[in-house]
Amino acid sequence: MAKGTDMSERDGPVLIELDDAGPSPADAPPVSETAHAPSGQAMQTMAVLAARRPNRLVRWFWQLLLAVIVFFTTVAAWDAVTGLVARNAVLGLVALGLLGLFAYVCFAILIREWAALARLQKIEGLHAEAERVLEAEDLGGARKLADRLVALYTGREDTRWGRDRLKEGARDAFDASTVLGLAEDTLLVPLDERARREVEAAARQVATVTALVPLAFADVIAALTANVRMIRRIAEIYGGRSGTLGAWRLTRAVITHLVATGAVAVGEDLLGSVGGGHLVAKLSRRFGEGLVNGALTARVGVAAMEVCRPLPFTVAEKPRVTRLVQRALTGLFDRETT
Repeated sequence: MAKGTDMSERDGPVLIELDDAGPSPADAPPVSETAHAPSGQAMQTMAVLAARRPNRLVRWFWQLLLAVIVFFTTVAAWDAVTGLVARNAVLGLVALGLLGLFAYVCFAILIREWAALARLQKIEGLHAEAERVLEAEDLGGARKLADRLVALYTGREDTRWGRDRLKEGARDAFDASTVLGLAEDTLLVPLDERARREVEAAARQVATVTALVPLAFADVIAALTANVRMIRRIAEIYGGRSGTLGAWRLTRAVITHLVATGAVAVGEDLLGSVGGGHLVAKLSRRFGEGLVNGALTARVGVAAMEVCRPLPFTVAEKPRVTRLVQRALTGLFDRETT
């Protein structure tokens, strides 16, 4: 019986006591949420690409390459035309006419780009003059500036009422701030609302593409094209009429300013500015990246409004990024997260 009792006791579980139990899971450090937080990588990459200036050697390379291509293309075209003239006068004249039309179109494009750049410089001059007039309280300068604003928007039916009110009110004002405040209320406030809608549309587009398109670099391309288009539209709203070169110049100026001031960065309040932003970021990293990229696009839009506006924000309320983001992105991904 004793022997059977010993065998039954051996069949039970065996407990082995260890001197060192090792680290406890409760002692492990908490996982930081910021390690996987959305960073707006698409907008960060777009800002680097737009703000980066190529070195002098690279610029010389592309300029010389363009010059070589244009030179040899022109020589080849001329040889082809003269060869056709020698073979058949009619074909030669047709080719010469087509070549002349092509050169005329190229010249017209260059004139258009030059006029667009000149108009952008004119708006920059108005902005700088407005700051000087306000600082010096120059009433005469303010009235002249108001006349220049009226001339800038002459021919636009959407500013007819504002131009008429500004002409009447500028003569009765007794200080520079009143004249420029009247110019803002009558001419620029309606344009500000249109510019806000452009910013909201661009922010919504960038956020949607980032969240729903998983292709590599698709979000970067979408961010770059949407921001360039937004800046160009804002410039046109304020009277800039920017061409291709002007739009790229404006984009670089805006992005360089934001990079220098550190505005193209993700802060703690960026996701919080959108309803449910933190929850969306935790549920899906792609949706969180979309929200951040959309919010950064709104920051670029506000900076573009400041750059393209012929007058600084004094009387009119400067657009707030938080409000723009809320109007553009709140509820955008609700159907995706439910």
